Amino acid sequence: MTTDTLHLTGLLRALADPVRARVVEELARGPQPAGELARIVGVSAPTMSKHLRTLLAAGLVADARGEGDARLRVFRLDGGPVDEVRAWLDRVQTGWDEQLEAYRRHVELRTTTGADG
Repeated sequence: MTTDTLHLTGLLRALADPVRARVVEELARGPQPAGELARIVGVSAPTMSKHLRTLLAAGLVADARGEGDARLRVFRLDGGPVDEVRAWLDRVQTGWDEQLEAYRRHVELRTTTGADG
């Protein structure tokens, strides 16, 4: 496997968990502190911490210390990995579209040839 494939696999694994996918959806709306994310998603603070560590390791989210309170960590979505997943899906879609078009041409050719023969 290539390094790019391994990286993409890590991103998809991180997104495969429903809680983490929901966190990503929430962070797409704007930065949030971990406690607020836990409340919104409906999990405990330790569980949220575990999910955020996974998302941080995958590079899907970034964090910063809150203004005025260095203990407060505010998380935000990192668009780079999201763009990587989108680019991969676009490549898969292009290949699929090409296969469907080739199949359509094949069926049309068989239909046209069969009607004349």
